Amino acid sequence: MALLRFLSTTVFPSKPQHVLSSSAAFYSTSFLITKTPKKFRKKRKKKESPRTKSIQTQPNLIRHLENILHRDAHFRFLTKTKEFLSKQREQVLLLDDAGKLHQQLGFPRGRKVLKSILRHPLIFQTYRHSDGKMWFGFTDLMEDLLREEREIEAKSELRRVDAVRKLLMMSVNKRIPLSKIYHNRLLFGISEDFRDKIANYPNYFRVVVEDDGKRILELVNWDDSLAVSALEKEFMADEEKVKKAFRFPVKHGRKLELELEDERKLNLLNTLPLVSPYSDGSKLDLWTLEAEKYRVGIIHEFLSLTLEKRAYIHNVVEFKEEFSLTKHTYQMLLKQPRTFYLAGTQMNWCVFLKDGYGEDGELVDKDAQVAFNEKLYKYADMQESEMDCRSEQECGV
Repeated sequence: MALLRFLSTTVFPSKPQHVLSSSAAFYSTSFLITKTPKKFRKKRKKKESPRTKSIQTQPNLIRHLENILHRDAHFRFLTKTKEFLSKQREQVLLLDDAGKLHQQLGFPRGRKVLKSILRHPLIFQTYRHSDGKMWFGFTDLMEDLLREEREIEAKSELRRVDAVRKLLMMSVNKRIPLSKIYHNRLLFGISEDFRDKIANYPNYFRVVVEDDGKRILELVNWDDSLAVSALEKEFMADEEKVKKAFRFPVKHGRKLELELEDERKLNLLNTLPLVSPYSDGSKLDLWTLEAEKYRVGIIHEFLSLTLEKRAYIHNVVEFKEEFSLTKHTYQMLLKQPRTFYLAGTQMNWCVFLKDGYGEDGELVDKDAQVAFNEKLYKYADMQESEMDCRSEQECGV
C-alpha cells in the first residue's frame, strides 16, 4: 500500500492548479464575441404600416392634392363634431359624455376632448350649467354660420336632387339603398333631412321597404337630358382632350415593330368610343374591354357628381354592387394616371379627378357649399384675438 502511494506521487505527479486553469483557458471560447455590441449593429428600417405608407410614389406626388388630405385630417374634429352636435337636442353635449365619443367626434383615442375643443375657440364654447356640470356647444358666430349653410342647402336642393337621380340612373336596376346615399351625403352636398324631403319629389323617387326592413330608393322616371355624362359634354367641347384622357393599350407582338405614332393611333382605336356610364353595365362580360371602359366611365361620372371632384375608397366601395365594380378598381385606376390621381395611404386612399383642379390646387368649378366650408375652416383656425383685430379693421379703428 505504501509502495502504491509512493508511485502515485513520483511517477504520476498531480498537475498544479495553475497549470489546469491555463490549460482550460487555452481551450476556452469565452474570448469569442457571440453578440454584436449595440453600437455596431445595423439599424433595420422599421417596416412602414399600410396605415401610414403613402399610396403614391415620390416622383409622381402632386403636392397640392396631397395637401387637401392633410387639411381633411386637420379639420376631422371640426367636421365630425359639427355634424354630431347639430343632431343633438339644443345642440349641446355634456363634456363627460363627449370624452367617450372619440370615434363620433373625430379626436384621437386616449386624448382629452377639451384639447380639441379649445383648438377652435370661434366655433365651440364650453360653459358650466346650473347643475354644476360642464357642457359644450356652438358659439354665436357658429350659429350664424349654420344659418348661412341652411340657406345654401335650400338654394342648392334641386341640384342635389338631380345628383341623386343621376346616381340612380347609373345604378343596376335603378335602385340604391337609402342608407348608402345618407352615409355619403356630405360627398354630394345632400342635406341631413334629405330622407324626409324625398316625399316632395314623387315624380322622381319612390321608397320601397324590403322584407328585412331595408329602405331602397328607386327611380320613378328616366330623364334623357340627365343621362349625358361629364365626359360626353367634354368630348363635344374638346374632342382632342378626351382622346388623351384614357389609355387602353392594344396588346401586340414585337413582330409588328410599330412606330410610336402608329402605336398611339392603334391604341386610340381601342380607347374610343367610350361606354356610357348610363348604359347597363351589368350585361357586359366582366373582363372585356367594354366592361373596363364602362367601369372607368362610372368612376369618372361618380367623381364629377361630388362637390370636390374626389372620393375616398370607402365611398367608392360602398356602391360596388350598384355600379358593377370589381375588387380590381385600384389597379384599374392606376392605369389611367392622366385622368385620376390616387393620394393618401395604402389603407385609406383617395381618388381625385385631375381635371377638376387647376395647377394651384383650386377647384375649377367651386360649389357654394365648398366655398362655405373653406370659410368655416378659416374661422376654425383663428383665435379670438385675431377675430377682435379683424373686427377693429372692419370698423375702421
